[in-house]
Amino acid sequence: MKIGLLSDTHSHLDPAVFEHFKNCDEIWHAGDIGNIDVVNQLQAFKPFRAVYGNIDDVEIRNVFPEDLWFSMEGISVWMTHIGGTPPNYNPRVKKLLKNKIPDLLICGHSHILRIKRDPQCNNMLYLNPGAAGNQGFHHIKTLVRFDIESSEIKNMEVIELGKRGALI
Repeated sequence: MKIGLLSDTHSHLDPAVFEHFKNCDEIWHAGDIGNIDVVNQLQAFKPFRAVYGNIDDVEIRNVFPEDLWFSMEGISVWMTHIGGTPPNYNPRVKKLLKNKIPDLLICGHSHILRIKRDPQCNNMLYLNPGAAGNQGFHHIKTLVRFDIESSEIKNMEVIELGKRGALI
């Protein structure tokens, strides 16, 4: 399975997303989607999974959960918007990790691209794709693309979409 991962679009979906994710089997969004139009465009393009973020309204919160747990190709995945970073997870995530550690934890919120293993959590892979939208303090819009195959995460690629656009 080839996965296209993004977060923090904040109602702006860069057209380049469709080119970079054209060969993906699924698209995952780690919250702060912004509006239902972004959801509709991505769902029409590829199978889509998402969680809501702190800026998402009731319409998006009624469709997507705060936490999404699932398995793919032998990998357990937990996606949530606000997670903190290894080893400084936020209190809610830290509490949940005491009872259940996924193979892959995906978060958004910080607008900071970060991919790292957490040796304190069974070497879990922590993945934050940064921000793909124009709102926030990040300078470069980023996406992540990777494969999950036979219980392995591989071919991790960071994609830069260019500078964050000016807000109107």
